[in-house]
Amino acid sequence: MLSQKAMGISPSATLAIDAKFKEMKANGEDVVGFGAGEPDFDTPQHIKDAAIRAIMDNKTRYTPAAGTVELRKAVAKKFKEENGLDYKYTNIVISNGAKHSLVNTFMAICNPGDEVIIPAPFWVSYPEMVKLSDGVPVIVNATEENNFKVTAEQLRAAVTDKTKAIMVVHLYGQASNMNKIMEISKKYNLPVVEDCAQSHGACFDGKMTGSFGISGCFSFYPTKNLGAFGDAGAIVTDDKEFADKIRMMRNYGSKIKYYNEIEGVNSRLDEMQAALLRVKLTHIDELNQERVVLADRYTKGIKNECIIKPEIRDGVSSIFHQYVIRCNDRDKLQKYLEEQGIQTQIHYPVPPHLAECYERLGHKR
Repeated sequence: MLSQKAMGISPSATLAIDAKFKEMKANGEDVVGFGAGEPDFDTPQHIKDAAIRAIMDNKTRYTPAAGTVELRKAVAKKFKEENGLDYKYTNIVISNGAKHSLVNTFMAICNPGDEVIIPAPFWVSYPEMVKLSDGVPVIVNATEENNFKVTAEQLRAAVTDKTKAIMVVHLYGQASNMNKIMEISKKYNLPVVEDCAQSHGACFDGKMTGSFGISGCFSFYPTKNLGAFGDAGAIVTDDKEFADKIRMMRNYGSKIKYYNEIEGVNSRLDEMQAALLRVKLTHIDELNQERVVLADRYTKGIKNECIIKPEIRDGVSSIFHQYVIRCNDRDKLQKYLEEQGIQTQIHYPVPPHLAECYERLGHKR
């Protein structure tokens, strides 16, 4: 009865790890769970208060397609006062997740057959986002020697007369080398789409990620540096025409209710989540700094020569969405850490571009 697509869905490794953690916790073992990324500590009281206040203020209604004006203005204010970025709040679109932000972006720029260059490693749904927008994903494999970032030479080699956009992933909270990428963007007149899901506040040469390309797509998923209580996200741009198109596409393709000019979807963030994010937004820089301090403790404290620690390149800052280490005997190290009550997770057991569902793309290890 089920389709091949449905039969091809495998159980979630993340949820399996989380279930194991909860079982150990229930048995009285002193463990910390990082599998699903859910915080073990209580929600801070001022965030709980914001949630209760939102309910009492009746912020439980149908929200505007682009997000509440209050949250959009708060994001614009934060960018201007703390990061020197001058966005009109009308060019900020709040969504229900970074994935939806990326889909909206590709829907706005792709025509049938247009190619989008995607660096690997990438999140498993990236190619599908492009294909949903009638585009063609073109995968470029990053190398360990270049710290898992694609090079300018690789990008140039991937450009064809069908290329429509370049996607950039600021992986694990560290900014990519945007100077080289923007040179290619300018030379070939290609818009750059930035995935900033893990890089809230990270900079390249003092300029914040998300402000280089035509759009910066952010995630406010609970595990991210700036997290809501559920799925949430945003798109920022300094291109008015692009912002207008995005707002239409996420409101059923309409500017005026019930008058649908183009194909579109519904992608709103509810008022309660918006109210919570407005409070947490004021703390994002200090929360990022806490991560930097903790990462520095790891860097200074890990002395084992068999462990490769994160390398922060010149001119680049990282807000350490994750502290990712590498080791030739990875499984042995993970088993040892588990025995010491330290839970870890592998990113990723199977690289997404080598997953069974993408065998047709022909990529090899």
